[in-house]
Amino acid sequence: MKSKYHVAVDLGASSGRLILGWLEDGRFALKEAHRFSNGFVFREGHERWDIDSLVDEILSGLEKIKSLGIESCTLGIDSWGVDYVALDAAGNKLADPVAYRDERTRGMIDKVCARFPRTELYRKTGIQFVDYNTLYQLCAEERDIVERAATFLFIADYIAYKLTGRMACEETLSSTSQFLPLSGLEFDSELLALAGVRREQFPAIVKAGTALGPLDSALSNQYDLPQVEVIAVASHDTASAIAAVPLGADQKPWAFLSSGTWSLLGLERSAPIATAEACAANFANERGYNSTYCFLKNIPGMWILQEARRQGGWEYSYREIDEIAEREGAFAYTVDPLDSRFTNPQNMIVELQNACRERSGIAPQTVGEIANCIYQSLAECYRNELANIKELSGEAIEHLYIVGGGSNSGYLNQLVANTCKLSISAGPAEATALGNIFVQMICKGELPDISAARALINSSFDIASYIPS
Repeated sequence: MKSKYHVAVDLGASSGRLILGWLEDGRFALKEAHRFSNGFVFREGHERWDIDSLVDEILSGLEKIKSLGIESCTLGIDSWGVDYVALDAAGNKLADPVAYRDERTRGMIDKVCARFPRTELYRKTGIQFVDYNTLYQLCAEERDIVERAATFLFIADYIAYKLTGRMACEETLSSTSQFLPLSGLEFDSELLALAGVRREQFPAIVKAGTALGPLDSALSNQYDLPQVEVIAVASHDTASAIAAVPLGADQKPWAFLSSGTWSLLGLERSAPIATAEACAANFANERGYNSTYCFLKNIPGMWILQEARRQGGWEYSYREIDEIAEREGAFAYTVDPLDSRFTNPQNMIVELQNACRERSGIAPQTVGEIANCIYQSLAECYRNELANIKELSGEAIEHLYIVGGGSNSGYLNQLVANTCKLSISAGPAEATALGNIFVQMICKGELPDISAARALINSSFDIASYIPS
């Protein structure tokens, strides 16, 4: 039987990939077809994404896929949340989108909550208070852009529009904005008004698994592309990653850790937790695939190590950094990864050293000490937030699934198992792409549901196990 092919466009803060997926002998196969760099650059007064270069790279990747002899495929796009593109009445971009790490929203939460009570805002949306949420970004947006904008689209939604000509807001991405109430598919007009925007400036919200249509014919005339049907998947990368948690048949009560640039730690639930206690602990209830809620805490994750590696000019691979850290052993002191000083510092290593000196008078110096400081700080943060999750949810947690690129770090995984006193299943590293592709397959009737997709992960990929020691 001829294979059916599916493409996950997985966009991250530092890179993007086109991952090709298909079934082969009852197992799932993956192939990276195209990889490209991404990042924000300071221009026109702000840190901005070069959004249209991402579209160009995706089209180049599709040409590579066509060169492999693949004539047709489906395609889904996932990206980070909260950021948006403003379009004029003709559908043209007004400016490159400002990146969530830009400083324009500093202090904006307090300004908004002076006009609208924090507890009421959380009761409505169940979304955590972080100053990069779309609500605060639009409050800080240039009024000329807001007034000229006919449409706002989130990042993955904008890419889908450029490929198909269809405008839509996907549910999981929309929930990161802090405009979407805890139930339903309609933005809250009162919250939109807080930011000075109107409901008609956003397209209709669609659920993950909605077919958006074929590529725009103009693109097919300009590029040598396969026949492509674009599907709105769980377009928030966190939601896609959680959809690919490889649950076993005899499943203990579990939590997830989507480990990448960010660490997203939490529970998959059928109902949100929007209590005053959850608000005080600053947890989010983001929408997940198949009418679920991802009750989670956003923790700056491997971003801290990535920046230390980049700014320190380390020529070691991440695997080599793990080996160095393991040889050197534990560093005596830790920092709080949730401290805003680690969001986008001028120099991550200096910031880590200063934070350690303030706590203990001693700062990490070597690559191994710095890496161990980061790893131990993350493990302790996970332990503390898991305790909060248990208390807020009333649920037992006996097992932790670590998915995403950070699951490749065996040293960190064992440290987390030891610190949190939990058994761990680690992998797949490509969870986001897999969750993206599985939604495409369910949409096309190739898989019956998410349970079948998760079972397929278990049979197709090696999942590593870690036990506390």
